[in-house]
Amino acid sequence: MLISKELNNGINEQVGHELDASHQYLSIAAYFEARHLKKFAELFRKQAAEERAHADKFIQFILDANGEVKIPAIPAPKWEFTSAEEAVNLALNWENDVTKKIYALIDQAVAEKNHIAREFLGWFATEQLEEVSSMEQLLAVVQMSTEKNLLMIEAYISHQ
Repeated sequence: MLISKELNNGINEQVGHELDASHQYLSIAAYFEARHLKKFAELFRKQAAEERAHADKFIQFILDANGEVKIPAIPAPKWEFTSAEEAVNLALNWENDVTKKIYALIDQAVAEKNHIAREFLGWFATEQLEEVSSMEQLLAVVQMSTEKNLLMIEAYISHQ
């Protein structure tokens, strides 16, 4: 087996976090869709699909390493938001939390001298730079524009 029980359990937990993120992003997309902000909704649907793809990568890694896949229960996402800023801020906070979780998995792989897992997890650390950066930028633009100017952000998003 190319994975310890502890690292296997941690990666199974990460599968749950990725699927939880996917559900949360679908909920945020629905919030924006209900407000007729199609580009916001499209952006968060894309994020949801990315998170599901990340979960698939983690699952495949466990299987390739002869580990055991145990997908945890996924809690219901937050579905009520008072503003676009709240929704985007939730996404940013989520990405920051995921970054910490990925770092903890990397630390565990390094401690176990599991270079295969470390290399695999390194891709996710690099991915988090893009995820956090893009949410920080979106939040900054939302904060600058205020709720009254969200249609302007629709144009901003469509040109990215």
